[in-house]
Amino acid sequence: MERIKPRTLSGFMELLPQEQVLFDRMVALLRESYSLYGFTPLDTPAIEASEVLLAKGGGETEKQIYRFTKGDSDLSLRFDLTVPLAKYVSIHYSDLSFPFRRFQIGKVYRGERAQRGRFREFYQADIDVIGDGKLDIINEAEIPAIIYQTFTALGLNRFQIRINNRKILNGLFALYGLEEKAGEIMRTIDKLEKIGAEKVRAILEEECSLSPSVSGQLMDLLSTSDPVTALEERKGENSLLDQGIEELSTVTRYLSAFGVPADHFMVDLTIARGLDYYTGTVYETVMLDHPEVGSICSGGRYDNLAEYYTEKQLPGVGISIGLTRLFFVLQDQKMLNSGIGTAPADVLILPMTEDLTAAISLSTALRQAGIRTQLHCEQKKFKQKLAYADKLSLPFAVFLGEDEVRSHTATVKDLTMGQDLTEEALAALNEQGRYKQITLPVEEAVAYLHRRLAERETLPPILDL
Repeated sequence: MERIKPRTLSGFMELLPQEQVLFDRMVALLRESYSLYGFTPLDTPAIEASEVLLAKGGGETEKQIYRFTKGDSDLSLRFDLTVPLAKYVSIHYSDLSFPFRRFQIGKVYRGERAQRGRFREFYQADIDVIGDGKLDIINEAEIPAIIYQTFTALGLNRFQIRINNRKILNGLFALYGLEEKAGEIMRTIDKLEKIGAEKVRAILEEECSLSPSVSGQLMDLLSTSDPVTALEERKGENSLLDQGIEELSTVTRYLSAFGVPADHFMVDLTIARGLDYYTGTVYETVMLDHPEVGSICSGGRYDNLAEYYTEKQLPGVGISIGLTRLFFVLQDQKMLNSGIGTAPADVLILPMTEDLTAAISLSTALRQAGIRTQLHCEQKKFKQKLAYADKLSLPFAVFLGEDEVRSHTATVKDLTMGQDLTEEALAALNEQGRYKQITLPVEEAVAYLHRRLAERETLPPILDL
């Protein structure tokens, strides 16, 4: 039989067990953080009818989407979590309570060219608040607090949330008579950090046909070190500009009360967000020590989530984290916490008798106490069993020999303690109730393991010094 060489498709990420534990820990912390703010979990199908998924149609989306037929059905894999949310809210409108707050963490698919740090299958972690007809701006002020809570819980410290309002930019464009070019100009401004002010200004003049005077005024405002003061001086020039300034002021005014430290956010008038449907506040989050990575969390306010599916006005605000890309970046920058416990179990039971009843009973008692337990019954040498535990980084082993079974005891060995500990060091640990190896009655052994495991600090998955 001819062997087929196993391979993983380009743009699809597979992790080793230890890495998967760290990734899952990140997902769990995201769920916890989102739940703190009253968001409900949601899952939608990975496959949708193409006409539903591509209701907006055209553009890069249709080029990148994975589309196929099954019988008479024209189907597509979801390319983001926003369009499925729009469909979901439209279908279940009468069953939902508004504002509807949901989070979703799931895989999406894009058939773009795979390259370093960009994937064809990847996890997104989204939150959105959807209003019925109206949505108060306080929701836009709360989003930075959720970003701050989320990344702090993950262990990231050196990050900054950059905030702007699309109405400010649209108001400025109206002042200069550039409304018809607003989308094109915003997409150009959004490239400012990547290509620099000189190239952006050249594009504005050569491709967007702005005069040198207008492009100069626009670039001066966008690059000012004190955007708040600069904006105050422009009040009264345009009603949309005034509205954007007021909304931005409201959002920033509440951030301190929401628990966002001043050094973790800034007003940045260059944040435009390339997608045209953002209409108000917009956000981008960057790692201060790795600006080359770009935004690790972005989003904003939009006026009508589900305009392609319903006549109802459903405004909203949301953010998205490209979780797979973020994990890749953290791994590449060696920022994943290698000190976090990634073992699949807390205890490995090593029975040394033919009758396994006592070992099985102990494993049951440990699991009932909430202790993750493996029972190792393979016919291997004792050193091989310990090598197995060591390779998995299991913290504790429990030995059950004839003596232990007869006396209803268990011998607990701490596998995290080095072999080169001095007698003085061992004595000091013993005084603290931490033993390299100790034999206890079974009930006490369970309690001892429970206490020792509780002492093990739950470390964040990101190590950001």
